[in-house]
Amino acid sequence: MTDFLLKRPWTGRIGALLGILVMALSLRPAVSVVPPLLGELTGELGFDPASTGLLAMLPPLMFAIFGLLTPVLIRKFGLEKALVAAVFLAVAGQLVRAATDSVWPFLGFTAVIMAGYGIGNVVLPPLVKKYFPDRVGLVTAGYVTLLSVGTAISPQLAVPVAQLTDWRVSIGMWAAVSLAVLLPWIIQFTRDRKPRAGISSTNSAHLSASSSQKPTPRLRPWRSPVSWGLAIFLAGNSAQTYVYFTWLPPYLSGQGLDAGAAGSALAYFAILGLPVSLLVPLVVPRMKNPIIAVCVFALCWGAGHVGLYLSPLDGTWLWVTFAGLGQGTFAMALLMVNLRSRTTHGSSVLSGFSQGLGYAGAGIVPLFFGTLHDATGSWSASFATLGVCMAVMMTGAFMINSKRYIEDSATEPLPPAPAERAVDLKE
Repeated sequence: MTDFLLKRPWTGRIGALLGILVMALSLRPAVSVVPPLLGELTGELGFDPASTGLLAMLPPLMFAIFGLLTPVLIRKFGLEKALVAAVFLAVAGQLVRAATDSVWPFLGFTAVIMAGYGIGNVVLPPLVKKYFPDRVGLVTAGYVTLLSVGTAISPQLAVPVAQLTDWRVSIGMWAAVSLAVLLPWIIQFTRDRKPRAGISSTNSAHLSASSSQKPTPRLRPWRSPVSWGLAIFLAGNSAQTYVYFTWLPPYLSGQGLDAGAAGSALAYFAILGLPVSLLVPLVVPRMKNPIIAVCVFALCWGAGHVGLYLSPLDGTWLWVTFAGLGQGTFAMALLMVNLRSRTTHGSSVLSGFSQGLGYAGAGIVPLFFGTLHDATGSWSASFATLGVCMAVMMTGAFMINSKRYIEDSATEPLPPAPAERAVDLKE
């Protein structure tokens, strides 16, 4: 069997592999396609500063809510059914949002889309753990890279497609990518049923009995330092990323950079996530102390922050390069979900808890970044907030550096089996 896996390591898992990769590609386009079209949306739907701010807060808010809810869905219905629910929410939300005629329905169906994406964020790491326990680093590299591709490509296509057609087509066409997720999973489900059909009734009964004797233990992630560490790490990292996506173009424009160049700087920042997303999952699993890699990326973040604050117009592209390479910490966060869990169940619980709390913490920072500037008339306090985010990120990194797992401290003891309870009663 070992020789077979070495010779044909992907046999029987191609559908799952394609399903994971296409799901990753579909998770961000509906988020990043909207900002380039806001000018047109403002005139037609009636966006104002308040509704625009709410639109910016919806992704992290819904990611946080459904990050915490998804492990419950997974435990009740299974990973694959949770994924299907995520796809249907995303597809329905995108199609209806593209047909709306006012701002509040647009925001409401954006929330539906983000709910689907929030579920998708959580199910991807445990799907990798379930189907590719022997290829965690390689498959994680693939899906995190495609996550970055989806983030970068939709804003580049948004305006050209809208000019050729209209904004509704530009925003709604990404529903096709979400719907395409189902095809490889249908292939995988069909393939999985065939081996099951060959199991004899005796073996099936034996497997059922075995599974009933060994129920999945409940995990209480708030008891685990690993869970808190990963949540803190993800919060500090994502806060910096959301600040850049929200404020980099207006900040550079306000400093005197051409508006087109400021938009290109953001696209360049997003694209720089690609190489680090590919390399991190291949290199970090081999490191005894992942904190070393975190420190390298933290230095990149810091150089980008300081450079953009002190000299935004001289060396702009150098500072954006440093900050863009710092995004390797996001790839590390997703990778650590599987490196700090022993089981698929542990991976799903750790993924939900860390992403739920992490995105909740990260979502409010872009708001503070702008509020502090308005209150003080200077960017100093705002950029100091980025320094606080780096300190938070490093705190979480030290908490997850040691090789320990969520199951070590979060497992709730199972109740004794019925036979054991009967013996206890007799005694």
